[in-house]
Amino acid sequence: MSAAKTNTEDYLRMYAQMVRIRTFEDNANQLYLSAKMPGLTHMYSGEEAVAVGICEALRVTDKITSTHRGHGHCVAKGADFKEMFCELLGKEEGYCRGKGGSMHIADQSNGNLGANAIVGGSMGIATGAAFSAKLLGKDDVTVCFFGDGATAQGLMYEVMNMAALWKLPVIYACENNGYSEYTRTDEIAAGTITARAEAFGIEAHQVDGQDVLAVNELTEKLVERTRKGEGPFFIELMTYRYHGHHVGDINREYYRSKEEEKHWKDNRDPITRFRSWLVAEGIASEAEIEAMNADIKSEAAAAVEYALNADYPDAAEVDMHVFTDVKHALA
Repeated sequence: MSAAKTNTEDYLRMYAQMVRIRTFEDNANQLYLSAKMPGLTHMYSGEEAVAVGICEALRVTDKITSTHRGHGHCVAKGADFKEMFCELLGKEEGYCRGKGGSMHIADQSNGNLGANAIVGGSMGIATGAAFSAKLLGKDDVTVCFFGDGATAQGLMYEVMNMAALWKLPVIYACENNGYSEYTRTDEIAAGTITARAEAFGIEAHQVDGQDVLAVNELTEKLVERTRKGEGPFFIELMTYRYHGHHVGDINREYYRSKEEEKHWKDNRDPITRFRSWLVAEGIASEAEIEAMNADIKSEAAAAVEYALNADYPDAAEVDMHVFTDVKHALA
């Protein structure tokens, strides 16, 4: 692994954030399997180094847009367990008062403009946020997360063209986890993904999405350049999702093998790799890491219990934040 930071606290925070994402997803999966959570959800497990490596390079005021597989982005950008689990369970203390659910969480206080269930749907939002920052003379940066399957969406090319022409402060982060739903990426994407950005004169990079330090080092450099007006940029992050496309996608052998999944989990896991590096560098002991893991597990369990017992929003709120001419719409 390459080293991007020298501050021990930064390293430990990055490790903790990755574990928080994995722990959140494990609990969310159990809530679904036990029929306590309505609707579907899409697990981020295995891709933690992408969200953490990128978001650690951002300020609170910097913006991100997320995807249908967005819990990791939300947590990495500063979301709390309690409000996240409340949102998944449709409770009023959730970030969107229980109306967003798993795929539509937004957390404006941390610059998270929202997850999106439409593949590539947030690309216009991210580019618009960057355009807004430039018009207002702010040095905020926007990161647009999307999967490899979204590269087939026409919106991507429209917004990259505008971003390149107007030199907007946006970074397009393509999380290439090898599969577009149930189809291998190389079966749906001709040529290379980075070439799509280069066609618009956008500088594009590919990085190991399982190496949190490599992701963070590259992102910090690009964020700094973006603030100076050198953007936009494009990053393809090579990663892997451990679960199926969604929680109901359990029998995956018809499109990928158990051996492939085992290889990534045993040899390429971002948390295991970073933990080994922390111990080898003398930054943390195994005992300290185990204690950190236990604290996060306890925090998550308490948040789940709280969310299960929290109140649902009142039925009178059904049109709140929907119609502007309703008196309590902006309450």
